[in-house]
Amino acid sequence: MIHLSHPSPVNKVTFENIGKLFLSLEPGPLLDTMDNLFTGLFSGLRVHPLNIPGSAYRHALQCRKKLMDIFRVELEKKKTLKEGVTSDLMDGLMEIKDDEGNKLSDQEVLDNIVSLVIAGYATTAVSIMWTLYYLSKYPNILRKLREENMVMHKNKTGEFITCEDVSKMEYTNKVVKETLRLANISAFSFRLATNEAEYQGYRIPKDWRVIVWTRYLHTNSENFDDPMCFNPDRWNKPAKPGTYQVFGGGSRFCAGNLLVKVQYFYIICLKDTSGNWSIQMLG
Repeated sequence: MIHLSHPSPVNKVTFENIGKLFLSLEPGPLLDTMDNLFTGLFSGLRVHPLNIPGSAYRHALQCRKKLMDIFRVELEKKKTLKEGVTSDLMDGLMEIKDDEGNKLSDQEVLDNIVSLVIAGYATTAVSIMWTLYYLSKYPNILRKLREENMVMHKNKTGEFITCEDVSKMEYTNKVVKETLRLANISAFSFRLATNEAEYQGYRIPKDWRVIVWTRYLHTNSENFDDPMCFNPDRWNKPAKPGTYQVFGGGSRFCAGNLLVKVQYFYIICLKDTSGNWSIQMLG
């Protein structure tokens, strides 16, 4: 029996996966410290930027500085190892080159690591929590997921899921897409109108800020039949163009979309597809 009582266990597994994929870190005291520091950093993302003692903003800045110090130590360790070996995201960022052959500076590598963790940690953990919720509500869907998972296990030698595994598991992909449609943590995004435009009779002046309300797209009956129903089989056919925007679109398409999918698959396929599931309501 699995009781879904609190998102913390999901957070823990999500962050452990990030530690492995981004820095090749194993679970332990260092990763726990980083997790706590990121929690402090998250608390200051949407507050007034008052850099005074006791403010959430100042605490977030202090947490970020400590995280940068930790990442800098890991970066220096990697410099002493054989060059050209890429086993995690930091290795990749250290080796990547632009069209002119220039590599990222150390500061750019560290800034990218922090930004990518911020973008993919809490959002992924909350979305996975919703996946577990929906699977506990619909045992027939969980059964289909488990059947596909068992087939994957029979043909797999290692424990950690790969991008190749992700591409092969059709039904699990549909479960993930349906969860993101209904429970996408990024309900909207901000854009800047680079030119004056008109939309459905409204004039949008140049340089105005525009909010794209993606949750409206995903729950609009004109775009999806019975939109509030959790139905992975709706993805037997593709959505109408422009109606599924969980990772944005165009040049601003989320670069971490495959990482999110791998995180989903690792947790819902390799960890928790056995036993009966239920929801424990907290009073």
